[in-house]
Amino acid sequence: MFDFAGKIRTLNISKGGFRFVAALYLNEILVKVEQMPESTFEEIVAKYVEMNIAHPFMGGNGRTMRIWLDMILKERLTRLVNWQFIDKTLYLQAMERSPINDLELKTLLAAHLTDDVDNREVIFKGIEQSYYYEGYEKDSEEN
Repeated sequence: MFDFAGKIRTLNISKGGFRFVAALYLNEILVKVEQMPESTFEEIVAKYVEMNIAHPFMGGNGRTMRIWLDMILKERLTRLVNWQFIDKTLYLQAMERSPINDLELKTLLAAHLTDDVDNREVIFKGIEQSYYYEGYEKDSEEN
C-alpha cells in the first residue's frame, strides 16, 4: 500500500501552518514522550498532546493516536473516550490549541469518558468517529 506505513517519518511535515517536530529530532523526542508519566488523566492527556506534536508518521497520526490514547486510558484508568459524542469542530479546535494550553482538550475529553471499556460498539463507533475527524464521511446507514 504505502511504503512508509508503520515507519517513523524521515521528512519534515506541517499542517495548517503548524510544523510538527523536525524529523531530525523525532527519535529522541519519541523516547522522551514514552517516558512521560501516565498515572492520571491529566498526565495521559499531556502525553497525548506531546505525541501529537511529534506526529511520528507520514499519515494516519490522528487515528493512530486516538486509539493509542484509549489504550493508555483503558490500561491505566479503566476508561475510554466515547468519541461518538465529541463534536468534530470542538475537538479539532482543542487539538490545535493544545500545544499552548491543554485545558480545553482535557475538559472536552473528560466530559466524554466512559468506564464501558469492553463495549465493542463504543470502540468501533470511536474508530468510525476518528475517520470522520480526518475528513472521511460518516456512513448514513444505522448499523
